[in-house]
Formats: sequence, C-alpha cells, structure tokens
Amino acid sequence: MDGLPPEWHETIRLLGPPLTAALVLPGLLVYYGLHILERGIIFIDLALAQVATIGTCVCILLGHEATDIHAYAWSVGFTIVGALLFTVLREPRHGRVRLEALIGIVYVVAAAVSILLLSRAPHGREELQKTLVGDLLTVSWPAVTQTMALYALLGLIHWIWRRQFLRLTFDREGRWTGVDRQIWDFGFYVMFGLVVTTFVHLGGVLLVFSYLIIPAVCGRLWSASVTGALGIGWVVALTGGLGGLVMSYQLDVPGGAAVICVLGGLLVLCAGAACWPRPQLQRRREDRLTQGSSAR
Repeated sequence: MDGLPPEWHETIRLLGPPLTAALVLPGLLVYYGLHILERGIIFIDLALAQVATIGTCVCILLGHEATDIHAYAWSVGFTIVGALLFTVLREPRHGRVRLEALIGIVYVVAAAVSILLLSRAPHGREELQKTLVGDLLTVSWPAVTQTMALYALLGLIHWIWRRQFLRLTFDREGRWTGVDRQIWDFGFYVMFGLVVTTFVHLGGVLLVFSYLIIPAVCGRLWSASVTGALGIGWVVALTGGLGGLVMSYQLDVPGGAAVICVLGGLLVLCAGAACWPRPQLQRRREDRLTQGSSAR
C-alpha cells in the first residue's frame, strides 16, 4: 500500500469498514430472507427492528447514547420479547387472522411508541432518521468486526441444527407440532431478531429489509432449490453492496439509499430475465408433456 497515491490511502481508509459490512454481513441476511419468504411473513424484520428500537429509545431517555452498550442491551431485551410474541402469534387458535396482519399491527404500534419516546429526547428527530436510513459510510471497524463475530456464531448454530431450522420453515405438510416446535420457533425468532437489531445499528431499517427480501426474491425467481436460491441471492447481495457503495462515494449520496437503489435495479433485471422466453427450457417441458402423454 506504500506505493499507492495518497488519495487511494484515504479512499481505502474511508471505504474499508462499509465495504466489509456490505460484502460480508448480508450473507446471513439472505439466508434468513429465504426463510421469511417461505413463511410468508415479509415484514417481520421491520416489526422486530421497530420493537428493538423501543429499547434504544428507552435507553436514550435514561441518558445514554444510542451507540452505548446499554442501548444494544435494551434493544436485545425488547427483541426477545418480540420473538416470544411472534412465536405465540404464529398460529392463532381462531385461525381467522393472518400473522402478516398481526405483524403490521406490531410494527405500527412500535413505531408510534418510538416516536412518542423520542419526542422527549433532545435529538430525537436525528435518532429516528438514523434508525430508519442508517449511515453505512460512517460505520467503524469495531462495529463491523463485532457484528461479523455474532453472525459467524449464529451461522454456525444454523449449520449445526440446519435440519431442524429447515424443517421448521419448509415443512409444508405441517406435521411438526407441539411445544417442541414452538421452542425451536422461539429460538429462530430470537436469532433473527439479533441479526436484524445488529444490522439496523449499522445500516438502518430500510437497508435491512432490502438485504433480506430483494436477494432472496431474485434467488427464488431463478431457482426452486434452497441451495441454488441462496447462491444467487448471495451474488445479488454482493453486487448490490459493492455497486451501491461505489455509487455513493462517486456521487456523494447516502450509502444505504444507494445500495437499496442498486438492489432494486438488480431485482428488475432478474425479474425481466426470468420472464424472458427460454427455448431450451420450453422444449424440455414439451418433451416431458409428450412423454407423459405417450405413457398414458
């Protein structure tokens, strides 16, 4: 690096932490995004993030900074409460209200509580905006490395007990019931809440939602298997993070918003390409239909 021009040193110093955050951390978010899509609870990350924000707001009112360890502890505490709530609400006994509606109610109420709490804080408006859009370009190495360590631990847990977690989400026949399932479900929501809460402190609620849903949707558009969708989603997340940060640095615009826009553009490209007629695949479908007719 000694032979590089001085402006390159400054660029690397500024973009090192956000680039690492954008290229490494979304991997676990894409995996969770596939679970969220399959469960049909698209907005649960927004709801959990907003519930965790209540903890941060309470901590601010108690005189601490939003970046203190106290704020993170309060956020985690509220996240666990939210995980327990969604575990109980996942299967309403009456069956007349979809979980997505309950998730929306939790999000709206939690957002209203956060606004009321921050209205009593000296810099409440700034804190509320930071929670929503974040400031990816100003993340520090300690924050990135601590988040990487947490994500590595959670990823290891999901790998060791991958059969249980995959069955929990992809058991379409619903044969796994009872307290045992609820315990695993609660563990899933707690870890998901930790992932969302931690990344919100880095990039904001909107960026978390985009990283969770957009790459997973792109993967599902192109692959029916979990492994294939996960691989495609990772590529989309990496491309969106890198392209968004480069655009942010070149145009001097907010990093999180730039990444979201690039991810949105990639979704349009993936959707358009997936809808494009593919003669080879069409011929294979026709061959299968012909073989099936001959067999009958």
